Amino acid sequence: MSGFSPELIDYLEGKISFEEFERRREERKSREKDGENASAEENSEDIDAPSSSRKASGKSHSQDETEGETADGVSKSVHRVFASMIGENEEEDDDEEEEEEEEEEETPEQPTAGDVFVLEMERRPRSKLPRALRGLMGEANIRFARGEREEAILMCMEIIRQAPLAHEPFSTLAMIYEDQGDMEKSLQFELIAAHLNPSDTEEWVRLAEMSLEQDNIKQAVFCYTKALKYDPTNVRYLWERSSLYEQLGEHKNAMDGYRRILNLLSPSDGERFMQLARDMAKSYYEANDVTSAIEIIEEAFTKHQSLVSMEDVNIAAELYISSKQYDKALAVITDFAGIVLEKKVSEKCPTEEKKEDTASVVETQESQEEAVTDSQSHPVAESSTAAVEKVSCCIPEGVPIDITVKLMVCLVHLNILEPLNPLLTTLVEQNPEEMGDLYLDVAEAFLDVGEYNSALPLLSALVCSERYNLAVVWLRHAECLKALGHMERAAESYAKVVDLAPLHLDARISLSTLQQQLGRPEKALEALEPMYDPDTLAQDANAAQQELKLLLHRSTLLYSQGKMYGYIDTLLTMLAMLLKVAMSRAQVCLISSSKSGERHLYLIKVSRDKISDNDDQEAANCDAKAIFAVLTSVLTKDDWWNLLLKAIYSLCDLSRYKEAELLVDSSLEYYSFYDDRQKRKELEYFGLSAAILDKNFRKAYNYIRIMVMENVNKPQLWNIFNQVTMQSQDVRHHRFCLRLMLKNPDNHALCVLNGHNAFVSGSFKHALGQYVQAFRAKPDEPLYSLCIGLTFIHMASQKYVLKRHALLVQGFSFLFRYLDLRGPCQESFYNLGRSLHQLGLLHLAIHYYQKVLELPPPTLEGIETDQTDLRRDTAFNLSLIYQSSGNIRMAQKMLYTYAVVILSVDQFALQDIIGLLSFFQTKSKCLFVHSSNNF
Repeated sequence: MSGFSPELIDYLEGKISFEEFERRREERKSREKDGENASAEENSEDIDAPSSSRKASGKSHSQDETEGETADGVSKSVHRVFASMIGENEEEDDDEEEEEEEEEEETPEQPTAGDVFVLEMERRPRSKLPRALRGLMGEANIRFARGEREEAILMCMEIIRQAPLAHEPFSTLAMIYEDQGDMEKSLQFELIAAHLNPSDTEEWVRLAEMSLEQDNIKQAVFCYTKALKYDPTNVRYLWERSSLYEQLGEHKNAMDGYRRILNLLSPSDGERFMQLARDMAKSYYEANDVTSAIEIIEEAFTKHQSLVSMEDVNIAAELYISSKQYDKALAVITDFAGIVLEKKVSEKCPTEEKKEDTASVVETQESQEEAVTDSQSHPVAESSTAAVEKVSCCIPEGVPIDITVKLMVCLVHLNILEPLNPLLTTLVEQNPEEMGDLYLDVAEAFLDVGEYNSALPLLSALVCSERYNLAVVWLRHAECLKALGHMERAAESYAKVVDLAPLHLDARISLSTLQQQLGRPEKALEALEPMYDPDTLAQDANAAQQELKLLLHRSTLLYSQGKMYGYIDTLLTMLAMLLKVAMSRAQVCLISSSKSGERHLYLIKVSRDKISDNDDQEAANCDAKAIFAVLTSVLTKDDWWNLLLKAIYSLCDLSRYKEAELLVDSSLEYYSFYDDRQKRKELEYFGLSAAILDKNFRKAYNYIRIMVMENVNKPQLWNIFNQVTMQSQDVRHHRFCLRLMLKNPDNHALCVLNGHNAFVSGSFKHALGQYVQAFRAKPDEPLYSLCIGLTFIHMASQKYVLKRHALLVQGFSFLFRYLDLRGPCQESFYNLGRSLHQLGLLHLAIHYYQKVLELPPPTLEGIETDQTDLRRDTAFNLSLIYQSSGNIRMAQKMLYTYAVVILSVDQFALQDIIGLLSFFQTKSKCLFVHSSNNF
């Protein structure tokens, strides 16, 4: 099978379908054609150049003509077939074939079976089987007839190898395999044969039927399409293909086929035309393509007016009403159903209106074209011209009640209410158990135009029936009662809707609103209980959309009622729907717990091993993507952001700072928020604030560390950094500050912080260098003089030190400079007294301590005076001095005067009071203070 094309081999092996085989073959032929054109251009360029090979080829060509075979032993006819496949000149081949035929005529022989097949092939037009292979083809057929199938198959394969474009061997192979019972392989060869001889429409139809026997509908459609290509007006083929399209769900292609059938039907096939148009209109209507359905039915009414039945009128009216073309629906009903509308004008009308006809009757015998197209001449238009006109309706016997109801619907929407009373009486006489759908149509028409009083009796009759005691009817009944102001009864009807259809979102929301208006907040919340379980929400996007809308209304209701815990529950539920994948990456889980006495939702941190497996996670991610698309269609990105902010604020208001941190962590894992730089920065600030409020200073340090790296020259961040590092009791920030100082050597805040870090670590010389650098930059800043003075004092207080006296002199010189810059106040005197106290100069320390007690506390904005008052600390240090010198009474006086704590025996046990007193007795001296610690 080396001579077969690759696509043919793949098709015979079952790797590709017949459609794919045809497509590949067409592509290969186009490529070969392009290659032939390119080679032809090259040959035309080199045609004038002499070549020895051309002479040689010419010589061999003449030799082949005389001998009748090519050099490789293949007949010249077979050679011509291959030449035609590669695009050589066909005219030359035809001439050679004619010469061969003349030579054969000169030497007559006894005809064999192959010769008979040859003569048959000659009579058949456009056969692509070469003459040299026709005898072999006849021999293969004879072998098949004798039952020698294997030899016949081998002969056919050899013919296919030499003449792959001939359809005869493929047809023979199909018959052989069909005789063997291999219908699948027989169909394959039949398809190839039909493809090589495509004009045989009957063959294509037979192949389509064989494909249907094997349940291959797509292949059958393909075969019918091929047959229609050569017989496009065959109605049976179009009908079969359109039916197959309907089975495949390709509604548009099916309808296009039916439209072609309508165009092909003759005027004498009116009944067939009307039936097909009727079915097409129904199909279009079911597919929500009302416009196409109207076009079909209008075409049917125009071409075959005499064949219009009541069913057709009913269908046309239904289509017009569904598209809100009530005037056209009324025109169709009056023109084809025999219904007469009569308009009478009263005697009190103006003079100009008296000139008009006193009565205008529209009957069935009027021109239907004018009734459909000219709406101005219709009595419907005239009925609304004056308030004094009255319209009556005459309905002949035999008109179906369905058409009468559609007439009522049209009259209601066109505001022609006079003739409705007798029609309503006729409708009410019908049993609602049997005609409930007609009741509902009229009631909905009244609701659409605001005639609630007229709609209420019809709806009340329906809700009392057994067959139409449905949720949709109760919903209409509730809407009607609500519009009329009967809130109590409307709430009962809405509750019935919720009972019958628990997943009806609009009914739940309306019921909740009514219950809230009636002063029943608890029942309003009950109406907005969750509709779906978490598993359903994780898999069904539509359920997630409905649940989200419900939760939005529930959160608003809970917030208005002040139920903050329930409000946070709804916010967390909504955010968990959006941040499901992000929460998984952040190892955050939403749980339900009753630790506060009531069951509420809480965010917790979970370990990695409790997260679902990778396979489950990938499936969840796929579902989450579909749900995410639905959620973002309900709320925009900004709406989700506002919802997140509300949740963070509410958690912080309830002191649930840890959960606020986890919510921020999950939000930072959500790409839509993280990719937005502004929102990401805002989330980082929220995370920092929540961590500080939760006293999670280690986590707060991670936030502030990144912030100060990005904004080195922002003093507010350095103040927060200082507070965080001071509370964290961690020294890992020392190296960070040193490394950052190397990159930013002129940063003033870093200089001071490095000095503080060195001072706390006991590296006084390093601290002194940093403080002096800051002092040189801002010599009038009191803080730097205080820090340098204290550094000298601490260096002088060490056990082994040289030039202690010089250190003390320098230290006190900077302290007195600090006193001059700061001015006389509690802080400056206290720090000076505290330095003297540390060095053991107690008489001088007492002098400055007493000055502190004489001065009032400073008044600072935003800070209470009690927090800045240093008299308690000063009194305690004085009591220590007096106690160490043996003056117990003076020490007690200081404590009783300035450090009195009022305790209640009811609040504290006796051992607590004793412990507090011992604390005051053993407390060490208070440290230095400085209120101006902002950079």
